[in-house]
Amino acid sequence: MSVRVGAARLRALLLTLVSFLVVAGTATGCAGGDDDRPRIVVTTNILGDITREIAGTEADVSVLMKPNADPHSFGLSAVQAAELESADLVVHNGLGLEENVLRHVEAAREAGVATFAAGEAADPLTFHAGQEDGPGDGAGAPDPHFWTDPDRVRRVAGLITDQIIEHVDGVNEKAVRDNAERYDGQLADLTTWMEKSFAAIPEDRRALVTNHHVFGYLADRFGFRVIGAVIPSGTTLASPSSSDLRSLTRAMEQAEVRTVFADSSQPTRLADVLRQEMGGDVDVVPLYSESLTEKGKGAGTYLEMMRANTSAMAEGLTGD
Repeated sequence: MSVRVGAARLRALLLTLVSFLVVAGTATGCAGGDDDRPRIVVTTNILGDITREIAGTEADVSVLMKPNADPHSFGLSAVQAAELESADLVVHNGLGLEENVLRHVEAAREAGVATFAAGEAADPLTFHAGQEDGPGDGAGAPDPHFWTDPDRVRRVAGLITDQIIEHVDGVNEKAVRDNAERYDGQLADLTTWMEKSFAAIPEDRRALVTNHHVFGYLADRFGFRVIGAVIPSGTTLASPSSSDLRSLTRAMEQAEVRTVFADSSQPTRLADVLRQEMGGDVDVVPLYSESLTEKGKGAGTYLEMMRANTSAMAEGLTGD
């Protein structure tokens, strides 16, 4: 009798084990199915944050650029390059920003992947090195730093929404539209808050000098003058000459500007050199200009970055 009971228990145990393996196999198959989820690959972390806000849980969003990286110089691994060609949609800045990534984006486009150049859709300005009036005057290279104007980001966010719905199969259009509408409201609130914050800066102090030309769109939107940049270029890969520094020093003295805004993720050596050129009476204020930080490090999201920069600029230009 005990033998029969033992055999029955053994059969029951085996059936339970088989059932468990089947269920586990099914679950594993479902987990593996995550690889079949819609995939969006974004080059820069600023655009990555914006895209994630819009896509929400409807698609996996992979961001190639790490926090605190320089978009002008970061490159891709072979694995990351392959990610581009397997994506449903690639969102990149364009206008020459990701200089080492463009060929991979073009390869993905040639492979049939939908790509969206956000900067090219943002009504880009141009800058002309050495021109005090800054972006928008005269012929020059296109300025890729459109995100310093939140109104342009609103426009780009709307276009990213359309791109996701058109090219990324399997997403819930209503969910994506709802995400986009919520985020659009947050961007509108950001613009209003920036206007109020900058309103406290006197007209004669609304002048910007930066490490390189980054804030032309912000200046155009909120009524600042771009006096110049330590690096007279739209890319950190350029280098200033001694004559560039002398010209900038003269421009700063004529405009009575004593504040330089330097990228927080880059060494301030060049700004320090400018400080020495002007006898030490220069304030160097760090800003988050071209890259987000890790979460909790000051600029973990686009909205956080813009608020931090606005506060630092208002304080730096008013002396408060």
